[in-house]
Amino acid sequence: MADDELEALRAQRMAQLQSQYGGGGAGGGRPSQEEQEEKARQMNEMKNSILSQVLDQQARARLNTIAVAKPEKAQMVENMLCQMAQTGQIQNKIGEAQLKSLLERVSEQTAKKTTVKFKRRVLDDSDED
Repeated sequence: MADDELEALRAQRMAQLQSQYGGGGAGGGRPSQEEQEEKARQMNEMKNSILSQVLDQQARARLNTIAVAKPEKAQMVENMLCQMAQTGQIQNKIGEAQLKSLLERVSEQTAKKTTVKFKRRVLDDSDED
């Protein structure tokens, strides 16, 4: 039954997108730009709402501190937390210790492996002598 609901939501969203981009030919890019900004603002509010429900104050403060230093990493963690909350994987509020372990997992997944490659010069030995 959840698949039917998901399919209905997808169809509704597709109809919204088609009406949004298909019907705005004469108005130019301005209305779609404003609509995109409004949509981005709503998504940001929804994300903040979910995060405030899922994280306690200390964890939220730590995540905000990380966002200042490493915005990409904080964005990944926020998206992961929102996805976990929407799928029902989070039952209680996440504390600072749990957030630390989640951050460690993300760091392990995104860790850049340093490799050193030696490129040796080839001597110019031509047979033209």
